Amino acid sequence: SIIFFARFLREKKLDRSISDSNNKNPKTMVTHMFFISPPTVIACGLLGISSFLQSYTIFTAAFQSLGPFSTRSDLRGQRRKLTLSTRQASPQELNTCDDPTEFSNSVDRAPCFDGVCDSSPDNAPLSQAGEATLRLGSMTGPTVWSEFGRISQERDLANLGQGFPDWLPPDFAVESLVSATMDVMKSPHQYTRTAGHPNLVKQLARRYSNHLMRNIDPMNEVAVTVGASQALYLCLQTLVKPGDEVILFEPFFDLYVNQIKLAGGTPVYVPLTFVPYNNGDEGKVTGGQWILEPEKLERAISPKTRAIVLNSPHNPTGKVFTRSEMEIIADNVIKAGPQCVVISDEVYKYIVHSPPPKEELMGTSCPGHVHFASLPNMWDRTITVSSAGKTFSATGWQVGWCIAPSHLIAPVHQLLPYVQFCASTVIQEALARTLPRADEPFEGYNNYYEYLNSTYRRKRDLLGKALSEAGFAIPDYDKTPGGGFFIFARITPELKKAIPAERLKPPYSNNPAAPGGVVGLDWALCQWMAEEKGVLCIPSSPFFSRERAIAGDSDEFIRVAFCKQDETIERAAKALRGVRSGSVTGKNKPVAINGS
Repeated sequence: SIIFFARFLREKKLDRSISDSNNKNPKTMVTHMFFISPPTVIACGLLGISSFLQSYTIFTAAFQSLGPFSTRSDLRGQRRKLTLSTRQASPQELNTCDDPTEFSNSVDRAPCFDGVCDSSPDNAPLSQAGEATLRLGSMTGPTVWSEFGRISQERDLANLGQGFPDWLPPDFAVESLVSATMDVMKSPHQYTRTAGHPNLVKQLARRYSNHLMRNIDPMNEVAVTVGASQALYLCLQTLVKPGDEVILFEPFFDLYVNQIKLAGGTPVYVPLTFVPYNNGDEGKVTGGQWILEPEKLERAISPKTRAIVLNSPHNPTGKVFTRSEMEIIADNVIKAGPQCVVISDEVYKYIVHSPPPKEELMGTSCPGHVHFASLPNMWDRTITVSSAGKTFSATGWQVGWCIAPSHLIAPVHQLLPYVQFCASTVIQEALARTLPRADEPFEGYNNYYEYLNSTYRRKRDLLGKALSEAGFAIPDYDKTPGGGFFIFARITPELKKAIPAERLKPPYSNNPAAPGGVVGLDWALCQWMAEEKGVLCIPSSPFFSRERAIAGDSDEFIRVAFCKQDETIERAAKALRGVRSGSVTGKNKPVAINGS
């Protein structure tokens, strides 16, 4: 009734204002704005009383269902139970409830990537598994995400592990979402075109026509998906058959491996080479840069090579592939044969906080980034994958896309209806309205993208300073191009000495989530820092092939996210300063994992 009354007042005010505007009589206009007839007031009053009585009845029944309570704390406890009943409760929250067993059997066993996982997944008997599960094999057990998700839920700590921002999207993106949701005329609350909402594919085609310096057909060369992960999945499903090989540059985002296996393909790893700044000087451990050595890629290429997955800017290292490295990849695509395609994962393309030299960026329309498909002869051999989540700090929007020639996009279009009918129409419409606004001046910058890079550059430096003070070796971004929002920090001998010796021995060293079930130096350091120092980072071993992780090639690095609010980074900095001291900032005692 309140909403009805407010709307009536607004319409009454508008009607009177319009009717009297021609008379130019302000006194009459004001009088009419606030004049409401007595019958109208009585009617609205009766509606209000009726609504109040109905609400009172509903709330009385609801509180009676909670059982008796007599104090303010009882009321708070019951209200907390109502809140917790809609989601998985953390251990801290369970301790505040009268009956902790109420939630003890509610365990989230779903695996996840860069998110909050509360526990390890159950392993179903493989004899009962379907083909997709069998292709994953031993990869269906606990993961780094479930293990460190559990630790984060058990402790109050500074979490630098999760790869997504912890702040709201920019105002214009939220406004676009609200306006799309409330648009009665367009009503984007029903199904839209399966291959992509028309307004969005037109916006994407316009932008990529500029990026790739060619006309992109919105209906035949664009496909919209539920996030970039689904775009990658569909690309691999439409390209790969059993026996095909897919090249990954190592280290790599671990999602790729299982998606290749689900398609029936075989991952082939091409290690990137870490070159420290003090190469040849054994006296000091420094940061450095990751480079692609041409001969390693040439050895991996074969007639079986169906695809090469390129991720630039790169997760987890932050590497920005140079134009010359991309040209090496392009040459090997041609050598591999006409069947070879590049899947270019470019979700971080607008976060290049340390751009390459200008001579590397000839003709690019996206500052600091080279679109692989823009290289000579590579348009016909490339599927470009991206999304809105990282760019607009809205990973929950889950809208991704593929841009490619029609002979590569058509199979994706054909498969899409059997995966989901369409990505969210509301979110697609919101993104279509957001994209042009991002090009406008924002917060004193020429556009939103300049602001975004400036923000991440400042956060990177804030975290980098803390990591250096803690004893880690990090990239020198004046020398090394960098993108994304991770620092791949190198473990120094001083940090290794700080880890308690028992952390590298059973039972701590046995962990089914670690590669081969054995904890390496990187994992031991991260778990110790989380459990005893109050800061959570991610070990590097999950980003390496199992063989190289077991061999110790990943021992020297950890992945640290700086896509966090300044308060979180400052809290992490304080915790990091205690890494080489005896101070303990974690609230709970460490828990050993026995591997059973």
